[in-house]
Amino acid sequence: MGDYSESITVHVPSDRLFAYLSDVQHLHSYMPRLRAARPHDGDKVTVTAHIEPVDAPEQDVTSEAWVTVVEDGKSLEWGAPGPHDYHGQLHVSPGETADTCRLTVELHTEHTEGEQIGHGLDKALRGIKQAVEDAER
Repeated sequence: MGDYSESITVHVPSDRLFAYLSDVQHLHSYMPRLRAARPHDGDKVTVTAHIEPVDAPEQDVTSEAWVTVVEDGKSLEWGAPGPHDYHGQLHVSPGETADTCRLTVELHTEHTEGEQIGHGLDKALRGIKQAVEDAER
C-alpha cells in the first residue's frame, strides 16, 4: 500500500484554480492519457483513457470514477473503483500573493512503485498548472 503527496505553486487565484478543477470536463486538458470525461449521476464520471500495457496492445478503456467536493473552494476527493484502491484528494490553498495559490495532490493506491508514482504526480501537477494558467491568459 502506498500514500503519496506532491505540491506545486500555481499562478492564478485559488478560487479560479478550484473552479477549474471542479469542472471534470477539464480533466483531459491535464491528464494526457485521458480521452474523455463525462459527468453523470451526481459525483460519478465516466472516463475513457488511452493505455499502453506492457503485455497487451495499446487501447482505449472506459471505466467509472468519482469526483466529490469535500470543502467548497478548498478540497476535492476523487477515485476509481477496482483492485488497486486508487483514490486521493486535491487541496487548494492561498499562495503568497492574491494571484497565486498552492495545489497539493494526495494519492492512495495499493501499488508501491514510489518513484514512478511520484513522477506521475509531479507530471499531473505540472499539467494542471500549465492548463489553468493557459486558460487564464
